Amino acid sequence: MMVLVIFGAAIGCEGFFVEPVLTGIVVGPSATIQTGNTLQMSAVGTYDDGSKKELSSGIYWSSDAPTVALVGTSGVVTAISPGKALITGAHKTVSASATVTVTLGGITSIQVTTIDGLNGMSWGSSEQFVATAAANGEQIDITDSVTWTTNPKSIANVSISPTGVLTTTSGPTTTAQFGVIALDPTSGIAGQMNFVVFP
Repeated sequence: MMVLVIFGAAIGCEGFFVEPVLTGIVVGPSATIQTGNTLQMSAVGTYDDGSKKELSSGIYWSSDAPTVALVGTSGVVTAISPGKALITGAHKTVSASATVTVTLGGITSIQVTTIDGLNGMSWGSSEQFVATAAANGEQIDITDSVTWTTNPKSIANVSISPTGVLTTTSGPTTTAQFGVIALDPTSGIAGQMNFVVFP
């Protein structure tokens, strides 16, 4: 091998090391946490040489709903209020996101009512139900974060949406009486209102 000596230093004919290029990021976890709690997000980078590495620095974190979940510069998410927030981690032009769902903590009871105060309606109508939680000394609307069902679960000509809208079809000539239930999936606490649909 030819070696060139310059001022006493030997320089060999060796190859150059090429730094792997970041091509993608995986951000996580997608999780459900209660208000007041925190969650540490992580970002794993994938490179053009097929390698993967957790990125502990150089990540810019952001939340599309900071009133629901706020994220700090180190990727720690703080749950503020019930709802969903998309948490994004970005490094230069490469980014990825994960959804954090925030549920209300400290719930002691749930009250189910209708938006207009009625406890019945005629077939072919619809009604918006509201779930109000007693938590930490406050009354908080959690209509969009509970699971809505009826009791019994299956009722002919009756359906209820994930946002608490009860819909009935026209035609039946008999009266139906049932319960409308709002369940908080995290605590397992539920509230129920009796409702009637008449011809």
